Amino acid sequence: MLGLGDSGHTALMPTLLLLVLPAVAALATGLPAVLLSPWWWCAAGPALLLAAVASYDVVQRRHSILRNYPLLGHLRFAMEKIRPEVQQYFVERNIDGAPFDRDTRSIVYERAKGTDAADPFGTELELYRPGADYLVPSMAPRPVPTEPPRVRIGGPDCTRPYDMALLNVSAMSFGSLSDRAIRALNEGARRGGFAHDTGEGGISEHHLAPGGDLVWEVGTGYFGCRTEDGDFDPLRFAEKAALDQVACVLLKISQGAKPGIGGVLPGAKVSREIAAARGVPEGRTVVSPPYHRVYRTPRELVRFVRRMRELAEGKPVGFKLCVGSRREFLAVCKAMLEEDVTPDFIVVDGAEGGTGAAPLEFADTVGLPLTEGLTTVHRSLVGAGLRDRIRIGASGKIATGGDIVKRLAQGADYTNSARAMMFALGCVQAQRCHTNTCPVGVATQDRRRARALDVEDKARRVQRFQEATVGSALQIMAAMGLDESGGLTPDMLLRRVGPNTVRSHAELYAPLEAGQLLVPASVPPSWAADWNAAHPDRFALR
Repeated sequence: MLGLGDSGHTALMPTLLLLVLPAVAALATGLPAVLLSPWWWCAAGPALLLAAVASYDVVQRRHSILRNYPLLGHLRFAMEKIRPEVQQYFVERNIDGAPFDRDTRSIVYERAKGTDAADPFGTELELYRPGADYLVPSMAPRPVPTEPPRVRIGGPDCTRPYDMALLNVSAMSFGSLSDRAIRALNEGARRGGFAHDTGEGGISEHHLAPGGDLVWEVGTGYFGCRTEDGDFDPLRFAEKAALDQVACVLLKISQGAKPGIGGVLPGAKVSREIAAARGVPEGRTVVSPPYHRVYRTPRELVRFVRRMRELAEGKPVGFKLCVGSRREFLAVCKAMLEEDVTPDFIVVDGAEGGTGAAPLEFADTVGLPLTEGLTTVHRSLVGAGLRDRIRIGASGKIATGGDIVKRLAQGADYTNSARAMMFALGCVQAQRCHTNTCPVGVATQDRRRARALDVEDKARRVQRFQEATVGSALQIMAAMGLDESGGLTPDMLLRRVGPNTVRSHAELYAPLEAGQLLVPASVPPSWAADWNAAHPDRFALR
C-alpha cells in the first residue's frame, strides 16, 4: 500500500506522461510539416488533435477520471457501453455483496448528471427467477406528492428531534474517502436537505465547512471523543455533540461488511488532518478494537444510550448494527423495557454493505443480509411494544427508488446509501479502495489523485441523485395507491420462491402484533425459545 509521502509522485506520473507524450508527438510531426513537407500533416494533424484533447481533459471539471488519465480515460466511457459478463454473472445469481450491476450504476450516473433517461424496451430483470422481489401496484393510483416526506427522529426522552429525509448519505469516514469527496457529499446534503453520516472516523473540517447536517457516528475507537488510552471521553463528546451541524449521534456496534471485528489505520496514513479529526497522534498507527469499552451487557448498552443523550443535551441518539442473533437483540429489547430507556433510532446495516477494509471471509459469510436483519429488528420492536418509540434506518445496497420502497415495506422508516452516493461522486467501481490508487479521487488520501474531483460539480451530482431517487420512490408509492410511506406493509412486497410460487413478505416473515411478546400465552412458538432465553444482563447466544 502506498503511503502518503510517496503516492503523490506515483499518481502524477500517468497524468504527465499522457499529457506530455501527445505534445511531444505533435511537436515532432508539426515542425517537419511546416519546414519540410506538407505530407507530414498526415501525422501532425492527429497528433495535434490528441494533444488538444489531452489538454482539455486535464482542465475540464466534469470527469475526474479524465483529469487523472487524459486520453486514456476515454476508453472507460467506451467500455461502459459493453456489459461485463462477470457483472451479469452476479446479477443472475443474486449474489449479495457483489458489485452493483451495470444497469443500477447507469441509473445512479444518469440521475446524478440530471439526465435520468428511461429505457423503453422493458426490464432486464428476470421476474421469474427465484428470490426476485417486486412491488404491488394499485388499480387506484394516487397523485405524486409535491414535497418529499420527512421522518421525525426523536422518542419520548428526546428534546431536540430531527426530521430525516427518506434517503441520506451512509457512513463513510474521512480517511477512507478523500477530503474533496467528503466536502462534496456534505455540500450535496446541505443543498438537498438530507443528512450525512460521518462514519466512525470523526468529524473533520471537511464535514463542517459546507454546513450540511451531520449524523455523528461514534465507533469502538471513540474517535473525536477519546482519552489518550482510547477510552470514551464524556467532555470531548459533549463538546462535539453540541456543534450546530450535529443533528443526531449514532453509536456503531457493528457494520455490515465486517461485524464483530475492528480495524487498523497504519501510521503512514494518519496525516495531520486525520489525526485532528480522530483525536490521535499524527503518524502513529491507530487500532479500533472489535468491542466497546462502555458496555458489556444489554442493560449497560441501554444505559449508555441514555448517557449519550444527556451529554448531547437532548439530541437524538441511536445505535447501528449488522444483526446476528435474534436472541441477543431481544435481550436488548428486554433491557429497554426494564430500564424504560429507548434509543431514538436504530440503523440496520445489511451484511451486503461494502467496505474496502473487510476481510473477504467476513464480507461473504458473517452477518444477516438487510432483509433478514431489518425484519428481525422491526418485528422484535413491535412484539416488545417499543416500535412507536424508535425509528429504523436501513442501509445496504440502496440505489434506486424501488430499493427505498422495498425497505420501507419491510419495516424501515428511512434509508441510507453509501456506494450509490460514491457513484454520484464519480466512482467507477474500480475496486481499488484499499490501495490508495482510486483513479477518480474518491477513495484515496493521495492529494494528486483527489485533485481530480471537483467539489462543486460533484456536490450538484449528489444532490440531483438524492432528489431524483426519492422522487422515483414517491412515484412508485403513488402507483401503489399510497399518499405516504407509512401506508406500506409487507404484503405489498412479493417474492417468487419457486417457478410457480409467489409469497408476500407478510407470509415469509409473519408479523407480530404490538406487545405480543409481553403476553406469555400469545408468544408465537417460533419466537418462544429466543424470547424466553433472552436476558437483559447478558449477550450470550445460549
